[in-house]
Amino acid sequence: MIKDYFIGITKAAIDKAVADRKLGEMTEFDGILICEKPKNIEFGDFAINVSSLARSAKMAPPLIGKEIINYIEQNNFEVSLAGGFINFKVGNAFLNGILADIANKKENYGRQNIGEGKKVNLEYVSANPTGPFHIGHGRWAAVGSSLAESMKFAGYDVFQEFYINDAGNQIQKLGKSLELRVREQKGETIEMPEDSYRGDYLIETAKEYIKENSTENYADYAKRKMLENQKELLEKFGVHFDLFFSELSLYANNEVEEAIKALEPYMFEQDGAIWFKTTQFGDDQDRVIKKADGNNTYLTADIAYHMNKLKRCDEMINIWGADHHGYIPRIKAAIQALGGNPDALTVILGQLVNIVQDGMAVRMGKRKTMVTLDDLIEEVGVDGVRFWMLMRSTDTTLDFDVDLAKSQSDKNPVFYVQYAHARCASILRRATDIRIDTVDKKELPPHLSQSEFVNAKRAGDINLANIDAKSALYLKKLVLKLEEFNEIIASVAKNKAPYLLCKYALELAGDFHQFYNFTRVLSDDKETTKAMVFTVAQTKNVMANVLKLIGVSAPEKM
Repeated sequence: MIKDYFIGITKAAIDKAVADRKLGEMTEFDGILICEKPKNIEFGDFAINVSSLARSAKMAPPLIGKEIINYIEQNNFEVSLAGGFINFKVGNAFLNGILADIANKKENYGRQNIGEGKKVNLEYVSANPTGPFHIGHGRWAAVGSSLAESMKFAGYDVFQEFYINDAGNQIQKLGKSLELRVREQKGETIEMPEDSYRGDYLIETAKEYIKENSTENYADYAKRKMLENQKELLEKFGVHFDLFFSELSLYANNEVEEAIKALEPYMFEQDGAIWFKTTQFGDDQDRVIKKADGNNTYLTADIAYHMNKLKRCDEMINIWGADHHGYIPRIKAAIQALGGNPDALTVILGQLVNIVQDGMAVRMGKRKTMVTLDDLIEEVGVDGVRFWMLMRSTDTTLDFDVDLAKSQSDKNPVFYVQYAHARCASILRRATDIRIDTVDKKELPPHLSQSEFVNAKRAGDINLANIDAKSALYLKKLVLKLEEFNEIIASVAKNKAPYLLCKYALELAGDFHQFYNFTRVLSDDKETTKAMVFTVAQTKNVMANVLKLIGVSAPEKM
């Protein structure tokens, strides 16, 4: 990454200046340098603030910067000083190198090895098999699958897992609800209890139960059908799990009792119940493991599940709803009590999704009439839903504007980004098309022959001799944004923040549209055209890469 490059040569220059006793009283430098983009682009493309050295050097920042610059050998870049900032302005060779790197790596551009093969268990969605996915599940599905692909791209070994909560009372309640709907379909007059599942989806399930002449237990039948529907929708949504882990299997394999036994040193009995001393590990109160009636709590199976995962990975990432905030200390306490590292668990808490249609909020809920994820996909499409669900940080509430998400306008983020890719494809097609661009419609030769076009896509040679200063500025801005993709991948993986991909895609699309609007890409100047075509081709490559990680298609035409 270019930023790392400039940090490296600045650090080396500081070390040399210290060794030559040019930085006052400083005897060594073990601080951190940060490379960023100057607010004023006239200063340069990148800047490093060395003001933090003033305390140990006992020198003014401008003098420190001046001494450091003397030890920086300028190679295809210019160096200048503004106060305590060392500014770097890259030349054409840097731009050529970036574009050539993209062209050589193509779909692998941006791929890194930050993770070094570390095994990560990523659990997300994990909805009860009691009905269709609601909108919130869609957000976790988009976030989780995009995070998984991004972390794989960054060198992690990611295992995607869906935890099926199929051992609780909710499944029995679902079975009872289905039984009532079956009786209703057979002509009985029934009244659905307030706490039953009353969504219309169970009416359809009841019809299937009757049509199949099924004699299967109602709860088992309903659970199986709900899970089949969930898996089908996930596949449609572009989400692929390596394992659907059943809670029931924890009981079948005696893992729940094994977990209870492992926690015995930290348990006590009170009021007939068995308690886990989670306060010993930072929780605000102790938690019940086994109730007075002998039944386990939800926490018990969850502890067993995480004990199981601890054996299979180096790091765990769970994506939960914000209402599970208080649950985190309990699970971390269990991990620590079991001899694991509580920091091995990262929990991403996500805020709600508000669906807005025709200017009004749409109510959701599994037990009444609802707007499901399937409904939203049918209305907006997979691409639109995935992009919108992903484009805000999970710690903020997402307002999903259905009408805007369906629109074909620059105000719709996913359309704006996809159109940038499609426009790149269009330019590359037109580069070799017969030109009919004169007033009298006479045919002219293509801008580039097939061989010139191929060469322009394979080897970068940015010739700015005939490009005006403004166009050259937009071209440089675009190419440097392409290089930034490396930094984005690292940030997404380290911070578990896939929304940064959408942010980057929008910025890249903006820089490309600006470049296109203020630059004549195809002209009679063959050398300039080749440089422009090569830049467009690599923009298309990077945009395709980021869209793939988001889980959105990269259309050739729109």
